[in-house]
Amino acid sequence: MASHPTTPGARTHTYDAIVIGSGISGGWAAKELCELGLRTLVLERGRDVQHPGDYPTALANPWDMPHRGRLPHEVVRANPIVKRCYAFDEATAHFFVKDAEHPYVQEKPFDWIRGYQVGGKSLIWARQTQRWSRFEFEGPARDGLAGWPIAYDDLAPWYAHVERLAGISGNRDGLEELPDGEFQPPWEMNEVERVLQSRIGAAFPGRRVVQGRCAHLTAPAAQHLALGRSQCQARHLCYRGCPFGAYFSSNSATLPAAAQTGRLTVRPHSVVESILHDDATGRAAGVRVVDAHSRQVTEFFARVIFVNASCLNTNLILLNSRSKRFPGGLGNDHGLLGRYIAFHNYRGSLTAEMEGFGGSYYSGRRPTMPMMPSFRNVRRQETDFQRGYMVFFTAYRRDWNRGVDEPGVGAGFKERIARPGPWEIFMMMQGETVPRHEHHVRLAEDRRDAWGIPQLVTSVGYTPNDDHMVRDFLAQGEEMLARAGAKRIHGTDDHRNPGLDIHEMGGARMGREPRHSVVNATNQLHACPNVFVTDGACMPSTGVQNPSLTYMALTARAAHHAVAELKKGSL
Repeated sequence: MASHPTTPGARTHTYDAIVIGSGISGGWAAKELCELGLRTLVLERGRDVQHPGDYPTALANPWDMPHRGRLPHEVVRANPIVKRCYAFDEATAHFFVKDAEHPYVQEKPFDWIRGYQVGGKSLIWARQTQRWSRFEFEGPARDGLAGWPIAYDDLAPWYAHVERLAGISGNRDGLEELPDGEFQPPWEMNEVERVLQSRIGAAFPGRRVVQGRCAHLTAPAAQHLALGRSQCQARHLCYRGCPFGAYFSSNSATLPAAAQTGRLTVRPHSVVESILHDDATGRAAGVRVVDAHSRQVTEFFARVIFVNASCLNTNLILLNSRSKRFPGGLGNDHGLLGRYIAFHNYRGSLTAEMEGFGGSYYSGRRPTMPMMPSFRNVRRQETDFQRGYMVFFTAYRRDWNRGVDEPGVGAGFKERIARPGPWEIFMMMQGETVPRHEHHVRLAEDRRDAWGIPQLVTSVGYTPNDDHMVRDFLAQGEEMLARAGAKRIHGTDDHRNPGLDIHEMGGARMGREPRHSVVNATNQLHACPNVFVTDGACMPSTGVQNPSLTYMALTARAAHHAVAELKKGSL
């Protein structure tokens, strides 16, 4: 039986609530729980990062860095996984976990991109935020897959709740497949993007191009200014950390809001080994923590625990939380824990050129791009693959990086590369993958990490359904670009590994029935109701929209439910 909070010395390590992880969902759990009156301990396995002082490269020029922002060859050679991430470079490397720092076993190729620090990946995320539509919540059950225990209407008020603090820029487009939200003023499309929007809309009725929605303040309100946040400067150096607090992160928004209550304790360098289960009460009693440096083991206790370690680490912690009651991991009565891991399919992309418009340009480095909500299998099954995909695209003049790969020397060369190049287009897919029982993570039997915890084994891959989806996107994308007047169109299936999307989901999926799911409709473990899972691990499907805003809304909703249950004495 696990340690109980009444053991000697436990009183000084006892809180009302414990939150494991300080990233996007963990920050929201901390804020809501603290504001609702709970003394809350946030456990973060990485180092502390204070806003805004701990962003060392945020204001650096290329010539301020030894390699002008590029990664040294020895770093590239030592990091075959994380080097594939688009945001990993000399200016951001300190926010990413290097391959050797927390190894795992790839039974199938899987690129696990991680950020271990206070704020987690909220410092380095791409910040694209859309509400899920009713079709995301209803579609899987319609297709004969495991359904959601909640509907869009259950989450709509919580979307509004988190949008107001996060600060989401966007238009109110009136689309059922992409619900409107509480928006800041939108970013503008450039001239070529507006032409593509018009021509695609005319040629393909029902395919609506809209401006992207992103977690960037364009018109800060009083609540943002009170936290020290200000307007986005359109620098697009976001992955270095934003000293303006203009994009949403735990460090600039939710953790400061939690700290203002006086009820927050953040403990970095705290690697959670397991959650402690009290067999006598049928509840979790606390967590066991290994100090990242000293390896000293400490136990902390609380009445409610939120597990927000990011999808795969959340699965790892739950799987490693073994007890007499749960020999296969906490809440794992039916062998589903770690199963049905899914992700977003980003394999397909297209490039093209747009002739003309030589007199047009744009200002700044906008942090979002136009997008097209899914138009495949939205209301009914229409294709030879299940589910659908979103489309993102951008148009730009090729002026960045000119001179690096163009031959020339002298004054004429410098004059030529100082002029904007031709208009180019980049288009990409974000496809829903269907969760499969065989796609799973588990604990290695013979390998442990530096903290004595079993390494994670990833066994996740693509299916023929994913291949069909990529082919459809490439064909549809080429046709849309051609009809819009683009030239020299080239499509690519890059066959990237799962995981590089950094949208991994599942393993502790939500559901109505314990035999088909791990957590219930309010994100509580069916078999241990004072443990809540509200990060990507809880998702029974991936949808086509970006997931982070849904994590935030689920977390806020679950935190309010947890406090209500505590007040009733149910937890």
